Amino acid sequence: MRNRIKETRVAKKMTQGKLASKSGLTRPYISKLENNEESVIKNTTMNSIANALGKSVSYIFFNDK
Repeated sequence: MRNRIKETRVAKKMTQGKLASKSGLTRPYISKLENNEESVIKNTTMNSIANALGKSVSYIFFNDK
């Protein structure tokens, strides 16, 4: 599953470390998600990342507009 984590994070001028801090996740895990190295992502994780980026879960993870 391709996601928009990196493109959204970069557009907001946010580092992986800052996103990790805001979402309560680790920087290495953010990196794995951005590089599609994780195939299963929990709903709570998707919500944390989407909230930290100020976007909807569907926009970040399901490529909805």
